[in-house]
Amino acid sequence: MQAVIIAAGESSRFWPLNTVHKSASSLLGKPLVYWTVKGFVDNNIKDIAVVCSKGSAVPELLKQENDLGVSLQFFTQQEPIGTGNALLQAKSFVKGEFFVSWPNKVISKSLAKKMMEQKAKDKAQAVLAGAETKTPWDYGVARLEGKRVVEIVENPEQGKEPSNLKVTGFYLFEPDFFEYYEKLPQHHEADFIEAINNYLKDKTGSLVTLEEDVPALKYPWELFLMQDILFRSENFKPSIHKTATIEKNVVLKGDVMIGENTVVKANTVIEGPCFIGANCEIGYNNVLRGPLDIERNVKTGSFCEIKHSVIQEGTHLHSGYLGDSLVGKNCRIGAGFVAANRRFDRKNIFVVVKGKKVDSGFTHLGTAIGDNTRIGIQSGTMPGVLIGPGCAVKPGTMLFENLIQ
Repeated sequence: MQAVIIAAGESSRFWPLNTVHKSASSLLGKPLVYWTVKGFVDNNIKDIAVVCSKGSAVPELLKQENDLGVSLQFFTQQEPIGTGNALLQAKSFVKGEFFVSWPNKVISKSLAKKMMEQKAKDKAQAVLAGAETKTPWDYGVARLEGKRVVEIVENPEQGKEPSNLKVTGFYLFEPDFFEYYEKLPQHHEADFIEAINNYLKDKTGSLVTLEEDVPALKYPWELFLMQDILFRSENFKPSIHKTATIEKNVVLKGDVMIGENTVVKANTVIEGPCFIGANCEIGYNNVLRGPLDIERNVKTGSFCEIKHSVIQEGTHLHSGYLGDSLVGKNCRIGAGFVAANRRFDRKNIFVVVKGKKVDSGFTHLGTAIGDNTRIGIQSGTMPGVLIGPGCAVKPGTMLFENLIQ
């Protein structure tokens, strides 16, 4: 059994956290794509290829995280022209039955096991993963004949949906799938689905229905949903590393994981679930309220409050309030910064993405800050306002609109 992980594409709607591919975002101390690879390895699937965009940082990240005992093969998609084209880059790698997975499928361990069992049970040549949705017209949904899946219908007309089961980015095929892809009369960005539908006309297709779907990471705030999944998983192991230092009067409530050489200064309160990576310094009199993920080499100053956020490695914060927010790598945030995270009317927070207002679905949402941004003292953001990578915010600035470098 083999697996091909598609970690290509521009991640344009994931701005401002898309300096690197979205699957390179870290949670629990590892990039998301690592957790997807680990799930396959835990099923003894160690013949794995990863397809990346040209110049991607993903190969180097996975080479650094080399504790899985698996040698990965990497392939490059030169232009972002669709999933089918990305998969085609790994054709020479595929020798037998193979999975195709998006890199954010952190439930790959349980899902791969279920799909292999379903394939054997139904003697199927194709197994797809699906999840129930209340808005099937927004997705590609499965059309079933009995228990057999026979087609993926893309964005069906509302009221004429063949089912409420959206197809997620996890598939199991025979190697002859490539013959169907290459026989398409035209290739385009959506040709992967067209090839699957042609394949299902001739093959037995099965569907495994997920109890819980994994977000596609279309938008940065979907990292919060991914965070929740990982905190519930076996990969989150509450513990305090023996080299960590916990000073006097520190209060730990709930499930907390603290990495090696991390120092938590006196009088700090940490409420789990909370992950704090290696070599961090948590200042005096901090309040950290989970769910909260703080990656390695992060420093906070005295009287810093952080609630329900994800902070990537190397970022430094001083006093202030960061709530329901996402911060990239190596940012510097001055004292007194406040990320407002609720509307006065308590309604859903809308975010401007690529010039259009998008309903985040959250009533609590602060900011997302791109890598290497500097923010001066006594500054702040209104709910749902984003700050691009490499920006400089002057002291005393209140941002009411997205800031692009």
